[in-house]
Amino acid sequence: MQEKLRVLIADDRSRSRLGLKALLATCPEVEVIAEAADGQEAVQMAELHQPDVILMDARMPTMDGLEATRLIKDRWPEIKVIVLTMSNSYLDDAQDACADVFLVKGCRTETLLKAILDR
Repeated sequence: MQEKLRVLIADDRSRSRLGLKALLATCPEVEVIAEAADGQEAVQMAELHQPDVILMDARMPTMDGLEATRLIKDRWPEIKVIVLTMSNSYLDDAQDACADVFLVKGCRTETLLKAILDR
């Protein structure tokens, strides 16, 4: 039996976290192991839980998702970070932060799941 992919959801909007969690609950290969409401908390949760994948909102308070992505990829390059945002204008910033994948919020479910599951 293959182990489930361990996912951390980082988004300042609780409704977004709840929606992503519900969507991922339909995927038997994935387990949501933690949530974070800002970038600083995302870094802390990454250190504590060592997820396989992080779904990271680009813009959050305290520390934005792009800065958190930089820190996480610097410390744990093996963690896959998928940056999610409402606008594709952050693509260059996400690439500069070493995000593995960049997706616009509201993309097709299949696109998101493929990004999570692709190794």
